Amino acid sequence: MEHVDALIIGAGPSGTVAAAWLADRGHKVAIVEKAIFPRFVIGESLLPLSMGHWEQTGLLPALKAKNYAVKDGASFFRGDKLFDLAFGEGFTPGWDWTWQVPRADFDDTLAKAVVAKGVPIHFGHAAVSVDLDHAKGVHLVAQDKDGNTKEFTAPFMIDSSGYGGVLVRLLGLSDKPEGNGRMAMFTHIKETDEHRSNFKEPMRISFEVLERDLWFWSIPFSNGSTSAGFVGHKSHFNKAMESGCNKTAMHEMLKLSNEFRERFKGAEFDFEPHVINEYTHYAADLTGKRFVLTGNCAGFLDPVFSSGVGFATESGLRAAKLLDRQLKGETIDWKTEYEAHIKQGAAVFKSYIDDWYSGDLQEVFFADNVEQSHKERIVSVLAGYVWDQSNPYVTKHDRLIKALAHTIRMVKS
Repeated sequence: MEHVDALIIGAGPSGTVAAAWLADRGHKVAIVEKAIFPRFVIGESLLPLSMGHWEQTGLLPALKAKNYAVKDGASFFRGDKLFDLAFGEGFTPGWDWTWQVPRADFDDTLAKAVVAKGVPIHFGHAAVSVDLDHAKGVHLVAQDKDGNTKEFTAPFMIDSSGYGGVLVRLLGLSDKPEGNGRMAMFTHIKETDEHRSNFKEPMRISFEVLERDLWFWSIPFSNGSTSAGFVGHKSHFNKAMESGCNKTAMHEMLKLSNEFRERFKGAEFDFEPHVINEYTHYAADLTGKRFVLTGNCAGFLDPVFSSGVGFATESGLRAAKLLDRQLKGETIDWKTEYEAHIKQGAAVFKSYIDDWYSGDLQEVFFADNVEQSHKERIVSVLAGYVWDQSNPYVTKHDRLIKALAHTIRMVKS
């Protein structure tokens, strides 16, 4: 049995940020990870918000060395309309660029950087039982595919295990799906530099609105592959999926795209397209006796605007900073200092996602004339700076987009 100061489940962006912060402050940390890295995971479009987190934890140099494709904004298409979102136009001071990355390599790079800080990662070990009332605090049993077990104890645990989190499962915690009827279908497409050169701004991350509640993403990587996916209400996929073959369905869906139909015509997929239904969920409580939930096991909103990794690193770093203080003897109110903070930011982003699918935010994006001051504040929200209380589009997130869209419609009529 190994005793550590902080036990972390999951070696994704949330877990590695937390581990790096704690290790740098002299705490003994261990990570238990079910998968063997590198492994595929979705969430390839990042936000500038996370850059500061990797900088604070000393992980940024390892990532910069990989020369991932730079993301300084995104292009949004709808019919003949284009909205170009540039992070450099943001209202909130901070990073104005990030990356678009193949997560298998990206997460593996983060994991190796954390191991280099002295943090052991126990790959291929799934958590099978947890006891929060052990004499030494938390007791976790992890098992590999052959049935071999490892046991850990710690005064506190950070669960960064991703969608369908370990503690949600083992402790029966409340985790509620939103039930919005949406699904996602996605794959990676093989491309060459020569092929890409036939198209305008081939490395630009792009989103194309096909229906009010159906959109397509194109996320080109520096390794020659491009992530391509559709997100929307399930009804939009019914015809394409009649064949029962995801590969055929993906090719049929690609025919719907005006901007990318020719680029991806007859595309060769790196893997059979994945389908995820009803992906939006929220854990009712993000903290409990001797544990905290971070990243996707705390909740996941929607692929649009790429908030997943941003919230993963924000929550992982926030949890680590609070745990560092707690391990040094301070009493932490986790409900106030952690849960309220994360839920506040999530509420801001959720309102923008809801306004996207209602059509209000699309109305703003594709309007002919929107004042620059409005645009700057919206850009900052979509860069991940959803805690900036000086931004009225944060503090009045549930009203301003709707009001602006209403004004635009009134002017048009």
